Parts: sequence; C-alpha cells; structure tokens
Amino acid sequence: MTIHGFPFVFLLLPIAIVYAFHFRGGTIARRPWNNSQTTGNVQLLVRQRYSWRRASFYCDDTTIDSGNLIANGANVFCASGAWLAALVVGGGGNWAVVCRINAIVRPDGYINSSLLATTLPAIYKAINQQHVHVIQMSDNDRTDTLKCRWATSSDNTNSYDECAGVCSGVPGAVLYTNNCTLVFTLPLNVYYTAVTVQIEDYYSSSSAMPMSFVPLVFLFYGYTTPSGCSAPPSIVGVRPNRSCVGTPIGSTATEYVIAQVGCNRKTIINFTFSSPIGMTKGTIQNPSTGVYQIVLSWIPVADQYGSQGFCAGAVDSTNVQSEQWCITFLAGFTSPDIIRSTVVHGSVSLLGTIFQSQTAISFQTTKSVGRPTRNGTYIHFTDPTSNTLVQSYGCGWAPEFTYAEITVVIRFSIAPWTIGHSYYVAFDSGVASGAEFCVM
Repeated sequence: MTIHGFPFVFLLLPIAIVYAFHFRGGTIARRPWNNSQTTGNVQLLVRQRYSWRRASFYCDDTTIDSGNLIANGANVFCASGAWLAALVVGGGGNWAVVCRINAIVRPDGYINSSLLATTLPAIYKAINQQHVHVIQMSDNDRTDTLKCRWATSSDNTNSYDECAGVCSGVPGAVLYTNNCTLVFTLPLNVYYTAVTVQIEDYYSSSSAMPMSFVPLVFLFYGYTTPSGCSAPPSIVGVRPNRSCVGTPIGSTATEYVIAQVGCNRKTIINFTFSSPIGMTKGTIQNPSTGVYQIVLSWIPVADQYGSQGFCAGAVDSTNVQSEQWCITFLAGFTSPDIIRSTVVHGSVSLLGTIFQSQTAISFQTTKSVGRPTRNGTYIHFTDPTSNTLVQSYGCGWAPEFTYAEITVVIRFSIAPWTIGHSYYVAFDSGVASGAEFCVM
C-alpha cells in the first residue's frame, strides 16, 4: 500500500456479502502499524470480526486460542444456502458488511486509525417495550469526534450498498448520532431484527467529511416476557459499564464479570461475550445467594496494541438476558493509580490527621490525569463511628474537583469533620482519566 501526496487515497474496499442461515453479523476496522509513517509503503492491520450460530460450526475457547480455521479453508466463488428467515425486515435475503479502507493523512500529520465498535452479536429484548441500547465505541486517536448513522443502500460516503437486504432492519428505531444510542421497540416474538450502522470518525466536530468508516451489524431477538417475575438479571461488576482500562502488553489482565439475578429462585446459566482474541473464561461461580461470577484472563500481544473492546451479558434460567455491559482495554498502556501517601499530620493528604475546619483535601496519582468523561464515578467519605455517609461527589461533573496533572484537589463548601472521628475514603473505578484514554 502506497501513500501519495493527496488529502487521502482510497486503497481497498473489503466487502463481506453473506448468504447463510448461520451468519449473525460482524464489523471491520483497521489501524496502521506505524501512524507516523506518511510516505512509502504503509502496513495496515485490518481487524475483521464475524459472528455465527455455533451449532453450524462449533467453536469454544480452545478453538479460538488455536488460531486455526474452522472447517476446511477454500476459495468461495459463489455462496448460497438456507438464509435466515426469522427477520422482521429482510427475511431470507442477503446481508452486507462494507468498509472502505483508506490511508488518510490527518491534519495533525499522522495516519488515521479507524475507531473500534464492540457489541454482543445477538441481544435479547422483550417485545412491545421501549428499549435503549448504547453501542460501545473507542478510538486510538483520542481527540476524534465519533458519529453513528444508519447504513444505507445508496447515497452514502462509501458509495456502495452498505446493508443489502437488511437496511432499516429495526422498524421505528431512532438512532442518536453523537452518542450512538438506539431507542427501539421489538414487535414480534421469536423474531430477529438486524441492526446495520456505519460509525464514522471526524478530525473535529466541525469537520465535514469523515476520515474512516466502520460497519457494525448485529441482532436484536424479541421474546415474550415469562409469567411471574420477569425482571432481567444485571451485571454489577467491579467496574462501571463502558470503563476504559489500561493493560500493558505481555502482562496478565484479570477481570471479574459479576451478575445478580432479577428474580428469586432464578439462576444465571450462561454468560455471553464478545472479547479480544486470547481471552479465556473460567467456569460460572456462585459465591452468594443470587450472585454469580466468571473470571476472565487475558495477556495482550504486540499486534493488539490500542483499543480492544469487550462486552458481556448474563442469561438467567428462563433465558432472560441482562443489559449489555462493556469495557475497553487499552492494550499497551498503564492505568493511572493513586499514590499511597505516608501518614502526614495537619495536611491535606488523604492519610493522616486534619483540622476540623479544613475544607481542602488532595491526592496524587502515578500519571497525569484529568476529569473522567463518563458519569457514575464517585468518591465517598464515610464516618464509621456513626456509620453515615458524610459526602459523595460525582467526579465527572462535580465543581468541587480540580484536576492538575498528577494532583486532584477536593474542596468542601463546609468542613464536614467531627473532632475525634476517623473517616474512610472510597474511590469508584475510573475517578480519573489518564492522558491516553478511550474516546467513547
């Protein structure tokens, strides 16, 4: 692949057109091996991910870890078969996953990397109820603006039919462009709806043309709510949904997916995943009543540098699925951590004694940090003497927080301290974002 002195050069148009009952969607993304090389031959790493019904070609963790082909390799010149009929729109028709790959040189002088979109391939939702679904996005180029749009058959920036027979596959759905949020209602029991979107990244919010295009095709499956209690399970893991986690290359990342059943006498029978290559999963554990967990382990390798998406869903004993829970691993980076200070008396440190009238407390981190881009991350101050929550601040928006490189300062309008009392300070995961973080 050669870059010329044009604003951008389109190099390749990979297209996956599928005529098969087992196909369940997919996505295509790419990034350069070296984003600062802007002349000569440039190597691109293209990431393609497709989903299928496992009964057609069985696969498990061992199959995936081996990296080998499933079934026999062959050159396929024409493909046809038992097309998926149980679709609200496009039943029995063909699908398309279309991505235009280009070697655009950004205004800042670097080769652009496309964004990464991650989702579960099939998401179960009750029919005749309004639902909200947020598509997980991340981008190695942290300042880019990301936008979603519906895939279309014509008049689009790819200049190609982007969705074939499953365009507008979710009748009446609304797609919010700036945060890739879907609002929809499923009309039919035991039928699928195909979601076909194109996600684009722009150099800035004022840019007229996108720099890359990433297709994403996945399914919603409609079901009738079971009789009695029908509350879905929920994932209540250590990390908030849509967290961004630094993971050095070659180090072991261990994560827990923890789920709580929504109804008494139900159990969690399965966890579904969309995960990076090489991630292994343990068996389902039941540490307490109504709580189930599974342990994940992953050692990222060099060609996985950058954003790697992960999504999970918990399925209970009546086949009701939880909301999708996603995090992004930032492979090749280390997350900032709080510096555990020594005991200091009469200071603003988190460890030591403070004055009753003191209204400022600070802590330092191992790397430069800023305010998190995601709400729902809190710092809590608790008085164990009276077992009361003294104060709780949302780090994503609270004006009481000041972030200055490696120092975070918290200012109270009124000092809440009682003479002779001790206080615990609890930090949610993600109270600060490092200089390298996922754009979501």
